[in-house]
Amino acid sequence: MEIRQLEWFVTVADLGSFTKAAWLLQVPQPALSRQVRALEIELRQTLFHRNGRGVSLSEAGKRFLSHCRGILVQIERARTELDNSRDEPSGEVALGFPHSIARLITIPTVFEFRRQFPLGSLRVTEGLTFHLQEWLLAGRLDIALLHDPVPTPMLETLPLHEQNLYVVGSSRTKTPLPPTIELARLAELPLVLQGRPHPMRMLLETRLANIGCKLRIVQEIDAIAGIVDLVEADLGFAVVSINAIPKGAAKRFTSHKIVSPELKSVLVLAHSAERPLTSIARKTMLMLRQQLAISLARSSAEAAMQMTDSS
Repeated sequence: MEIRQLEWFVTVADLGSFTKAAWLLQVPQPALSRQVRALEIELRQTLFHRNGRGVSLSEAGKRFLSHCRGILVQIERARTELDNSRDEPSGEVALGFPHSIARLITIPTVFEFRRQFPLGSLRVTEGLTFHLQEWLLAGRLDIALLHDPVPTPMLETLPLHEQNLYVVGSSRTKTPLPPTIELARLAELPLVLQGRPHPMRMLLETRLANIGCKLRIVQEIDAIAGIVDLVEADLGFAVVSINAIPKGAAKRFTSHKIVSPELKSVLVLAHSAERPLTSIARKTMLMLRQQLAISLARSSAEAAMQMTDSS
């Protein structure tokens, strides 16, 4: 199996056509077809379904494509690091942030990266924790911040920050709640929550099941901004960290700390345990930890002040 074969296979998969791929790669179509067929023979799998309109990936092809992208990204990063000066960090770093953290950390991270690594290139992706974890494992991301990730030996993780979880409702709600709310009370509330297998959903279901209770979900939605909007519209309550409430919006919400027992979410810094980080990626991790600590401290202070002003 050769790097060229992987690159050609990815090009055909992206374009859905041997003809278009051969034109883009500037190679004869028969040679391209032979290389892809050689891959199929070596793998003993059919990678493409051929039809009159072009080609489409088989199920095996889809799985192989994900691995190929990760392999080619790592090869390109290795080339970049070896080609550039050791004195000035360079190359691309791909970061992944959960939606709720991205709005706090993206801008300071981008500016600080550009200041520290002028020869570097930064790519930032937002997503749900379980998607970010998959992309780390596939090699599409170098580093990611994850909320309560599923443990796996394929990831190196470092806990960075622990946050209390709150029940949040609309200030217009007709279901007033006390400042603190026992965990078991969640079973009585209409909840707007993420779908499975989101870590927050799994955490709540597990904790309530342990005390013989079940969630009452009125709407599933995986976007934190959408959850906050539906709560503000008084569709139901959400379980979030205080940082999920937009700046200046605290007066539109009520917040109630979960107690007996408290619920906490842990934010971790993660990277693949199977692929070594480049020099610039390692330095970016250190920079990201510093920026995250500053941003979270500022956000927590602002949130506490807003909640005090709204009470």
